[in-house]
Amino acid sequence: MRTLKYAILGLINREPMTGYDITREFNSNNLANFWYAKHSQVYPELSRLMEEELVTCQVVIQGEKLEKKLYTITEKGRKELLEWLMEDDPLGPTPKDVFRLRLYFSDFMTPEQLKNHLQEQIKKHTSKRQYLSDIMEQNHQNTPPPAGTKECGDFMVLEGAIIRETSYIQWLRNCLKRM
Repeated sequence: MRTLKYAILGLINREPMTGYDITREFNSNNLANFWYAKHSQVYPELSRLMEEELVTCQVVIQGEKLEKKLYTITEKGRKELLEWLMEDDPLGPTPKDVFRLRLYFSDFMTPEQLKNHLQEQIKKHTSKRQYLSDIMEQNHQNTPPPAGTKECGDFMVLEGAIIRETSYIQWLRNCLKRM
């Protein structure tokens, strides 16, 4: 499945965008916390979407010479996006986690090395949780927006990321207590 296809269709469905705008969205605080795509992935996918007639493109002149391609979703594209949104995929495989793999082989570490490793991970995840919490406070004042809005989806994903980090920190602290 080309998930990037649907991510791009979703963005363009919100508003017409250039390839640059799409790449910028993938690097924004909201989207980059759970999904990302590189510049080199976006443009080939836009070409495929054009071939499949899921998006159209209008060349817009900016300034005297600069040409931009502004992409808009077609009805066919909107239909495919909505069908994809309604799919109920089975649970995917557990994401790879290099730290957990290292922890699995922690019998090769000294207790002090293991303790230091756990403490460093707690610092990193605490910092990430704070970063996410700051975004939540800035964008939503910790108040859920109305369902059916762009802000609601952002809030739910951000809340999930904060809970994920909180849970990871709790697990790391539990590991430390067992030492």
